[in-house]
Amino acid sequence: MAKTGKKGLKAALSSQQSRLKAKDKATQAAKVREKPSQPGLSAKAKGKIKLVPKPSTMPFNTSDKILLIGEGNFSFATALFKHPSLEFLPPRNVTATAYDSEKECYEKYPEAGAIVKDLKEKGVEIVFGVDATRLEKCKALKGRKFDRVVWNFPHAGKGITDQDRNILSNQMLLLDFFRSVSGYLTDGPVPAVHKKKVKRTSQSDDEEDAQGSDVEDEGQESSQLGRGRAACRGTVLVTLRNVPPYTEWNLPKLAKHPPPPNPPYTVLRSFAFQRSDWEGYEHAMTKGERAHGTGRTGLGGEDRTWEFCLKD
Repeated sequence: MAKTGKKGLKAALSSQQSRLKAKDKATQAAKVREKPSQPGLSAKAKGKIKLVPKPSTMPFNTSDKILLIGEGNFSFATALFKHPSLEFLPPRNVTATAYDSEKECYEKYPEAGAIVKDLKEKGVEIVFGVDATRLEKCKALKGRKFDRVVWNFPHAGKGITDQDRNILSNQMLLLDFFRSVSGYLTDGPVPAVHKKKVKRTSQSDDEEDAQGSDVEDEGQESSQLGRGRAACRGTVLVTLRNVPPYTEWNLPKLAKHPPPPNPPYTVLRSFAFQRSDWEGYEHAMTKGERAHGTGRTGLGGEDRTWEFCLKD
């Protein structure tokens, strides 16, 4: 992208941030005014309420060719093979990459050496020094296509204290990633995933993107519909904390309505990412002051995965 284009993009993203903040304040104020008063539940009634956890969503098939981005200590790659639903996933189908060089990786994460050794012995391809925003520079990926490309908890890691500039930095990171990864997705029809029926309202496109309620998956049983033997279009799975400031990155909107020359994506669904489903997985931060596992992500809320495919 040309230098002038970068400046124009930053200006557009900054303007969008201001507009969405104003809209969010107005929406919250309206909700407070419209919220009906409800009588409190008695202690006895509260004791009878049982919370039923939602079933987890499994976004992978054992036939998928999977590319993992920004693996850090490679613990998610290991967790894939420990999941009961992926018992027959061929290790050769998985390519796990890290932003760091091999030397940097082992210095940051002492446990990574043993993990990488085990993965290589299984037959998993390990590639170091892979920039998610410049995948075309990676010789190991040249000419290849994947069914699933996964990036868990992307972050620019620049340590910018100004929140607006920090948001902008991460939006640029995501836009560059979506542009770069578009050439590595398998061709085919759009995957048919089961979507939860939600009553439509007069919400704007911005609000729907932020909430994602119209693309929430109902659970593991429905997660693999339309993904049988017939080859489907490759998808991108990005997981973020579903709390500020990460929600202010406007991930779905960036993918759906990017500035040129980025290709637009379709949001297939979003679903809760349950870390407990992935045995041994550790959220290891890879860049800047947040490296070595010393950083902290947003408190409260949930982890959420968004799944995209290229738009027709």
